Amino acid sequence: MPDATADVLHAERVTKRFGALTAVNDVTWRLRENEIAGIIGSNGAGKTTFFNLLTGYYPPDDGVIRFRGRDITDLSAEQRVGLGLMRTFQLTSTFDNLTVVDNLVLAWYRANRPASLWQLLRHRRDRYRREPAILEALDTFELAPLADRLVSHLGLGEKRRVEIAMAVVTEPGVLLLDEPLAGLSESEIRGVLTVLRKRIGRQTILIVEHKISHVEDFLQRLTVMHEGRVIADGSYEECLRHPEVRRSYWQIADDATETA
Repeated sequence: MPDATADVLHAERVTKRFGALTAVNDVTWRLRENEIAGIIGSNGAGKTTFFNLLTGYYPPDDGVIRFRGRDITDLSAEQRVGLGLMRTFQLTSTFDNLTVVDNLVLAWYRANRPASLWQLLRHRRDRYRREPAILEALDTFELAPLADRLVSHLGLGEKRRVEIAMAVVTEPGVLLLDEPLAGLSESEIRGVLTVLRKRIGRQTILIVEHKISHVEDFLQRLTVMHEGRVIADGSYEECLRHPEVRRSYWQIADDATETA
């Protein structure tokens, strides 16, 4: 049984520069087993760059990244997926010309069968549609009524649920969500968060979001970044009261600042 206090992901003094710009500056950060954590920050805060460092899309200039104690600093994004780090993107990455259930089949097949994904595309997929993991994903993400619908005919919120379900069906060690609520209506946001709540206690999840109001009652831990640095880390309430978060994220001046 996994140790709930163990670090799943650990970034130690990680820095990333783009020319004269230091996008991530000496960041140390941890994610623990079955934790639901979030990283927020204004545009240019460095949160997306840091997310890209964790998932292998950028190499750090300095520092070390570990996954379950293993140094993965130099591993590619594909190699990290093989270890159990599964990322979704701001833009949904589904097969729009296939049905919802076949999208789940393709994701499951790629994770569980050594044969080429294109081999499955050339053959019948219905033999895999009753796999327990696929049926569970359809139920958990409230996609069963949409199972036979083409993804191209779905709304954005429904499509986002399909994308997250495709990631979950591969049974990743960590689910990394890159602004999963971007572009969604309030009702669509509620739908996505409803299905994500079903993963609490069963899944380690990291969410990068721009608007904290969407996830404040969902996250167990919050990290706030500003100008490439972590300026606060803790519960939502702790971060909300942090003076630097008030100045940098909320742009609220404390009384002491106003009278200085």
